[in-house]
Amino acid sequence: MTKGLVTIFGGSGFIGRYAARELVKKGWRVRVACRRVNLAGDVRLAGAPGWVDIAQANIRDRASIERALEGADAVVNLVGVLVEKGRQTFHSTQAEGAALVAEVAAKMGITRFVQVSAIGADAESKSAYARSKAEAEAAVRASIPTATILRPSVVFGPEDGFFNKFANMARFAPLMPAIGGGKTKMQPVYAGDVAEAIAVAVDNGEAAGKTYELGGPGIYTMNEIYDFIFRTTDRSRFKIGLPFFMAKPIGFLTGAVWRYIPPFCWGFLGEPPVTGDQVEMLKSDNVVADEALTLKDLGITAQESIESIVPTYLWRFRPYGEFHKASEA
Repeated sequence: MTKGLVTIFGGSGFIGRYAARELVKKGWRVRVACRRVNLAGDVRLAGAPGWVDIAQANIRDRASIERALEGADAVVNLVGVLVEKGRQTFHSTQAEGAALVAEVAAKMGITRFVQVSAIGADAESKSAYARSKAEAEAAVRASIPTATILRPSVVFGPEDGFFNKFANMARFAPLMPAIGGGKTKMQPVYAGDVAEAIAVAVDNGEAAGKTYELGGPGIYTMNEIYDFIFRTTDRSRFKIGLPFFMAKPIGFLTGAVWRYIPPFCWGFLGEPPVTGDQVEMLKSDNVVADEALTLKDLGITAQESIESIVPTYLWRFRPYGEFHKASEA
């Protein structure tokens, strides 16, 4: 017996794989809706045979959304991008995509909806990423007032694009840019805790219509995160302060290059070191607000810190590999 079927849009991504496992643990069958089903086969391992299925869907295509939602009792939308590439813009993917998914779900009578947003979502922000997240929240709530909004800070885990990115940069760069002096504060949260929050929000009707901000047990400045990465990977690097007014044009240039290069170059070049929009976001701290509902309000205690988890996967960036003794982190 199961509690029903949950369709996870973007379920083959970083957080989605954790969310699928947590939902199966709570007795939900999962349908992973993603664009490239050929790359999502391992998500089936999140549950026993028959508990996790995969469906092709594009959140810009209504027909594919309708197929992915057939028979679903709940929806989780995890689709998002950190860098604009081609037609995958913040507005089309995060704002319009979420609005279309919520609209179709509402017409199909689905009231359990979890929208994964981000701390800093603000309709008045100068960051296009933050604006699109706020637009997505508003559109989802307009269609489904009972939707739960989850706003995580920086999410970490073995597959993350944050600690891995900077550890990889430190392999080659003797100087690491400390944008805005490296004083921006962040509250990294473990992907497993975010996944548990998603599962609780789907499972628990008391979370309906509420917004939660998700942060881990520690708050760090970007300089402190750099120092932690350097210690963990045994690489001595210098941090160079880069004022916002200097970093922003550099970011806009790299962001433009990555946005307009041919798609076949994306895999070769990876992600840009920084974009103008990311520089704009670094002007504000990325921490849980004092008055916000948090993981604790969902009955979750965030115990997994970066100190306990991140060294288990950053060892591969050490000069001599896993068994080379690292400095005390």
